[in-house]
Amino acid sequence: MSEHRRKPPQSRGRRAAQPPSGGRRAAQSPHDATPSSHGMPSDRPYGGRAEARRAAQRAAGGRRRAASGATAVGGRRARYEPEKKRFIDYPRSDRDGWRRWTPSWKLVTGLCLAFLGALVGLAGLALAMVEIPTEANAAAVRQNNVYYWNDGKTVMARVGEQNRQNVKIEDIPKSMQQAVVAAENATFWEDSGVDPVGIARAFVKMATGGDTQGGSTITQQYVKNTYLTQDQTITRKVKELFISIKVNTDMEKDEILQGYLNTSYYGRNAYGIQAASQAYFKKNAEDLTLSESALLTTVLKGPDLYDPAGGVNSSAQENTQRAKKRWSWVLDRMVELKMISQSERDECEFPEIARREAPTDMSGQVGYLVSVAEAEVMRKLDLTKEQFDQGGYQIHTTFDRKKVTALTKAVDEVRDQYLKPDERPGGKDKYVQFGAASVEPGTGEIVAIYGGPGFDKGHFTNNADTQGVPVGSVWKPFVLSAAMEYGTYRSGGEGISPESVYNGDNKLKIKQQDGTDYLDKEGNPFYQVNNGDEDHGPITLRKAMEVSANTPFVQLGMDVGMDKVKTVAEKVGIDENSFDPNLNPSFALGTSTPGAIEMAEAYATFAKSGTHVEPYAVTKVMKNGEERPGFERPRKETALDANIANNITDILHKNVVNGPDGTGYRARQLGRPAAGKTGTTDQNKSAWWVGYTPQLSTAVTMFRSDPEEGTLLSMNGTGGFPSIHGGELPTQVWVNYMKDALAGEPVENFPKALPVGERADQISTPSPTPSASESPDPSPSESEETEPSTEPSSSAPSPSTQPSNTCRPGEWFCEDTEGQTEGNTGGTDQGNTNGSDGGTDEGTTTGSDGGTDQGNTNGRPGGDSGSSLWGQGGSND
Repeated sequence: MSEHRRKPPQSRGRRAAQPPSGGRRAAQSPHDATPSSHGMPSDRPYGGRAEARRAAQRAAGGRRRAASGATAVGGRRARYEPEKKRFIDYPRSDRDGWRRWTPSWKLVTGLCLAFLGALVGLAGLALAMVEIPTEANAAAVRQNNVYYWNDGKTVMARVGEQNRQNVKIEDIPKSMQQAVVAAENATFWEDSGVDPVGIARAFVKMATGGDTQGGSTITQQYVKNTYLTQDQTITRKVKELFISIKVNTDMEKDEILQGYLNTSYYGRNAYGIQAASQAYFKKNAEDLTLSESALLTTVLKGPDLYDPAGGVNSSAQENTQRAKKRWSWVLDRMVELKMISQSERDECEFPEIARREAPTDMSGQVGYLVSVAEAEVMRKLDLTKEQFDQGGYQIHTTFDRKKVTALTKAVDEVRDQYLKPDERPGGKDKYVQFGAASVEPGTGEIVAIYGGPGFDKGHFTNNADTQGVPVGSVWKPFVLSAAMEYGTYRSGGEGISPESVYNGDNKLKIKQQDGTDYLDKEGNPFYQVNNGDEDHGPITLRKAMEVSANTPFVQLGMDVGMDKVKTVAEKVGIDENSFDPNLNPSFALGTSTPGAIEMAEAYATFAKSGTHVEPYAVTKVMKNGEERPGFERPRKETALDANIANNITDILHKNVVNGPDGTGYRARQLGRPAAGKTGTTDQNKSAWWVGYTPQLSTAVTMFRSDPEEGTLLSMNGTGGFPSIHGGELPTQVWVNYMKDALAGEPVENFPKALPVGERADQISTPSPTPSASESPDPSPSESEETEPSTEPSSSAPSPSTQPSNTCRPGEWFCEDTEGQTEGNTGGTDQGNTNGSDGGTDEGTTTGSDGGTDQGNTNGRPGGDSGSSLWGQGGSND
């Protein structure tokens, strides 16, 4: 090798000759010698300051990473290893801000799977631990409900005794089995005994406070009936779920269906299919037809709503409509599921059911007393009929055994004396019914009712609480009360005096408050008539109440405003549902239909100087040794000014009962101070007397009702009298009862009435007889109050030979039948039997007025003749 090859390269200048550690270049930043792709420094200069700055930042970052996460090995930088994640990375380590707190989908999925796994595990553990109870629960062995008289000790009735006879599945016809499965649980034969979707829905409803839901299969219902309670709670639902699964595993489907049909409640105190078959069809379960099976399946939906005979809170007509609709659906559902053929379905007719029989201890008036108390308990405790019938309640009532007996006796005496349904020609004494109620003023206690001949006689409608029977002229005190409280449009809102004078003439044209004629639906003036077609001339409102003249009170009602009359009636106790919605002139004469309990309550307000107390029948309810809340005595409220109420009492006592022409003169037989009012309605379809003493208010009603149609029938000829009025048989029942009910009680006088209001006489007195140009000449439409003769006539009034069509669409109880002629005043003149006052004009006309003028029988002026409805017929005394 030549010498010059071993020589080091020569420096080309001062900069190259400097030692590496002695100058500024040795200390320069790595950016000055950036490694190339081959690991050698790059001699390429930077493009500018920005690029140099970025390179410096990268280098600084690299140093920080090397210092924290890398270790130099052999002078080289080690590879960066990221931090190891937690098992549950939450909050998330690789996110900043709000993303740090947002769980990943992997985390959410994992948690859901873990929860479901735990749930399944717990369910499996619970299912393994659950055992089917060895004994039926207490709810499956239902208790009595015990009712007590008002002494709190004497038992009035024991209701709810178990009525069940178990049968085997072989003795239950296929039609019944199929109908129940089709309507209640179509998947019964294949399911696992539970309905998860239905249970979930029930849970949500109960947890959120919504309506309670069933969502149950037949298996679940069997478990509930046999082993659990009827409570709609989540705890009971959980138990039901697990026991049902066990039962479905351990029992055959036939056994489950048999148990369900034997434990279900069908109404009529019947538990199980055999008892239900007897209760509804008087036959054994094995003899049920397809149609009958469908009906028993229907009542399982709710006996109180689907029993065609009616329920506690629903009528037979309403129940029958509901039952027919669901019965038809059950059969159609069986066709849809191919259980029966369409031809079998077409052959089915809605079955006839047996008459509902009274349970033990429900004969006589007890059944009606129990029904009133039962409805009150169910309402205040918010119970369904099925829940209430579980039993165990001790119910203390306000009913006085002595007074109930006295009221029943009073009705029976009058019925036996005057009514001969098997002897009276023309069936005039058939279908006659009484209803009555007695309320204690100041306390609201219902001490006695008469609801009918008795549950054991097949009469289940409570006539003491029935609606649909107009009250007639017992409504007039409400009109006068409104006038004394609110005044008329002429008095400037100041109450008027009962000494105010009104036009009492017959056939009075009724005026509105603006002075114009009141027009009926056809645009004709409305004419009101009086009893016996009598003109009373100018008459005080006090005297008008005594003779029960109609025209003054109809015009007075218009002057006051029928809305004010309604307000007063509502304040003293008339329920909103009882009002006639048509506030026309006839409203003043009692076209509304409250029951006897309401009317006794309202007049009790007069008796107690305007103090109203809501009537009640239950004082205390006990169950399992604990008193249930909600049965405190009702509060007293001031419904009327005391002096207004006392003035009404003064008029009803001094004038209606003791006045020389008082329609309630029979009440004098009581022998102590009494007040009251008579009422008789259009075509003599009902008669009322509502009377009171300071200690007791009692309402009595009498009417005839078609048992098939439920419509009211005329009582003309009933009892052998031309007509029945409130001052006759109803007042006689009242007198007979009050004598016994008040025996031994001290005689009390009514409070003294002070003058009230100012006289506000009627200033407009139109001619009592309309001209021919205004309207066709109206005929008499009302009847007088008459005293029954001691020897009734042997035959009913003869009907007219020329009936005329005077009814208009929508009119209540208007019939184009007997006693209507085309004459102006015609009809059948019945005459009197023992006196001087005319006969009985029973005719009507085709004009704007109508009705029935019934003469009296003993020479006494009649009572209320009531109104015509939109110018046609009306209530009368």
